[in-house]
Amino acid sequence: MLQVDVSAQVRKDTGKGAARSLRRAGKTPAVLYGSKNDPLSLTLDTHSFTKTLLHLQRRNAIVNLDVETDAGMVKRHVLIKEIQVDPIHDTLKHADFFEINLDAPRTFTIPVRYAGKARGVEMGGDISISVNEIKVKGNPLDIPDMIEVDVTPLGINEHFTCHDLSLPANVTLLDDKKKVCVAVVTARAAAAAE
Repeated sequence: MLQVDVSAQVRKDTGKGAARSLRRAGKTPAVLYGSKNDPLSLTLDTHSFTKTLLHLQRRNAIVNLDVETDAGMVKRHVLIKEIQVDPIHDTLKHADFFEINLDAPRTFTIPVRYAGKARGVEMGGDISISVNEIKVKGNPLDIPDMIEVDVTPLGINEHFTCHDLSLPANVTLLDDKKKVCVAVVTARAAAAAE
């Protein structure tokens, strides 16, 4: 899974007025919460955090959050739970982070991408994609960014199921293994399905 580094500072002032002052100063208010610790109010640099979000492009990612506290720097492993954006100015308003244990399995939804041109399409068939993402469970660092499927060997009336997807050894598929992900169908069958 993708990992990114983000720096943050502990925020002592809370409330709407303090948040507005932070935003005017080019900072974004944030909150870090998790099962073991009390919620922690943070401040992020808006410019660098926006660049990080553009790099992630809504993908699953572990954020290595370096939090500057009175006692020094503390590294926390978190997931981005929510990003609030101003709908008019399209600027960051707030971020929520959830602290995770890297050694505990979690459920993730990962995208499935199809590559190549199926043999059956060259013979007059149509490709039918049924699954664009799957649910898996595993330790966060074992989860792939995406699953890529080469559809080149598929002939007419052939398909790949979720069982045929290539997953790392310690990652478990949570979706139905018999579910058809992609198939090459005849043009008549595709018209009938529509």
